[in-house]
Amino acid sequence: MSTLYSHVLEPVELAGLKLRNRVVMVPMGTEMGDHDGHLTDREVAYYAERAAGAGLVCTGINAVTDDYEVINEGLGRVDTDAAIPGLTKLAEAFHARGGAVSVQLTAGLGRNINNIDPDRLPISASDNSHWLDPSVRCRPLETHEIKVIVQRFKEAAERCAKAGIDAIDIHGHTGYVIDQFLSPVWNRRTDEYGGSVENRCRFAAEIIAAVKEGAPGLPVSFRLSVDHHFEGGRTPAESIEIAQQLEAAGLDLLMIDEGSYEAMDYVFPPYYLGDNCMMGSVQMFKDALTIPVLGCGNLTPERAEAAIASGEMDFAGIGRALIADPEWALKLAEGRRDDIRPCIRCNQLCVGNAFVGKPLGCAVNPVVGLELERRELTPAATPKRVAIVGAGPAGLEAARVAALRGHTVDVYEKGTQLGGVLWPAATPEFKRELRSMIFWWERQLATLPVTVHLGTEMSADSPELAAADAVILATGSTPLTPPIPGLDGPSVVEVIDAHLGADLGKRLVVCGGGLSGADFALEKALEGHDVTMIEMKEGIAEDLLMINRITLLRDLAEAGVTLITGRRVTEVDATGVKVEGPDGPVHIAADTVVSAFGVRPATALVEALADRDSVVAVGDCVRPAKVGDAINAGFEAALAL
Repeated sequence: MSTLYSHVLEPVELAGLKLRNRVVMVPMGTEMGDHDGHLTDREVAYYAERAAGAGLVCTGINAVTDDYEVINEGLGRVDTDAAIPGLTKLAEAFHARGGAVSVQLTAGLGRNINNIDPDRLPISASDNSHWLDPSVRCRPLETHEIKVIVQRFKEAAERCAKAGIDAIDIHGHTGYVIDQFLSPVWNRRTDEYGGSVENRCRFAAEIIAAVKEGAPGLPVSFRLSVDHHFEGGRTPAESIEIAQQLEAAGLDLLMIDEGSYEAMDYVFPPYYLGDNCMMGSVQMFKDALTIPVLGCGNLTPERAEAAIASGEMDFAGIGRALIADPEWALKLAEGRRDDIRPCIRCNQLCVGNAFVGKPLGCAVNPVVGLELERRELTPAATPKRVAIVGAGPAGLEAARVAALRGHTVDVYEKGTQLGGVLWPAATPEFKRELRSMIFWWERQLATLPVTVHLGTEMSADSPELAAADAVILATGSTPLTPPIPGLDGPSVVEVIDAHLGADLGKRLVVCGGGLSGADFALEKALEGHDVTMIEMKEGIAEDLLMINRITLLRDLAEAGVTLITGRRVTEVDATGVKVEGPDGPVHIAADTVVSAFGVRPATALVEALADRDSVVAVGDCVRPAKVGDAINAGFEAALAL
């Protein structure tokens, strides 16, 4: 075993439960359950795949009752004995692999519930407004209803114990029902469940006791938002006493978390928030408690090792990184740090899918949700010579999977660097995980029957394509250049060239407010440039996932980027740009104008080879999309060979 991460990897006991290491996969929903919210074989396989890497794996939330709140279709539930068979399969799958599994239980979403039933008002600690629709008022839970929910936790814990589950986590964060009782911003009760810290913690304390009674001997953890990140929300200093109350109630592990629906980007931290973004207050809780604490938030292996070694925390909470690579901890133990597939923190197919009710996916790991089949490891019936044109994300993933299946692969890239447009797009420090992904592909391909030909442009007449048994076209996209007078002038730089180091003046005007332009504007503003963005739509990066967009817009504002929306660029001249809007024409001065109007498919080779058999096009050359779409398309193309 590698000694570089000896503290992260050391075996440990949690309230008598033996764990192979200090890595905990923190709870994240999957939307893989059946119509009634019970575990499916596919969901069990997804979780079990992570048993090899983590000491403890936590499931996503499971409702303990629908007495007072509708349980959304597909959401996990442990409110009847019908859940026991699935839980038993889950426990057995983990134990067969030497792992341990925890089930997260929730009292409900309350004011955060997605589907508002006019005949059944959302529940909460007090008559709070719904987080999304302030006109909807929540119904305060009555005392006898609280007692019923506590009893339901006991019954759910009994089912978990009967099924052989190893531990139970209580969902106390993100502003859900339990959190609504803990915080005075939502709890204005005057009975024994409101007022003092002790009273506000009473509901949670009774739940801990009920779970302990229902599942004696099982460790109980509690995931707590220690910083809500909005005005009036709870701060770390205010959360200390709450954590102490939970410890006094019998808690075995505190999982430190941050965020709320009012600051959802901290619940699912995108790449803008950087590494180790929730570790700032962990030491405070470690000093204030005697029970173990867990830290999380885009944790790197190095920061996790240092924090555990120094006594800052006891467990490393890893979430999306274990979706991206189930063997995260196993590879650390085997000295294969560079072999870990990086999570790029895009939220596209994990959180993004959950928001629209789709099963969990992953931008960089197309196997997620397909663990039962593991089709990329199935040898091809007939090994082929495969030519792939383009070394962007679609082409690189296609090459990797095709080679894994036994094909011999040649990759032809007209540029001098792997990654396609992903390489220049990853120049900002906050997007460096994209470059890590490119380096990962490079290392993977070096161990496989793949030959990469850089600086090699293919045409329809290229003999290499004629000699191949199968051709995958991943030629990407080209910049979109609208017919604007002066856009071809000497002061204009295309955004990709600007990323790659083109000379830029102090004053920059970025034309186009999509993600590419917005990320570039943020990067250059942080470097000290004066940046103005112009977008004809009413918003910046409107197609970006809401969670990521929250951080992006905040960061742009804090960096001093001037945003001009609802205006159209009509001309570029030697001193700047002219824009037209409802209030007439305006001239904006600039030393350099950056063209970021988007992209269009690079279809020349696709069209030239359209009639040829055994040719398939994937990625942006079909339809410009997000990186996860390109990677998954490359994966599927290689499976189809």
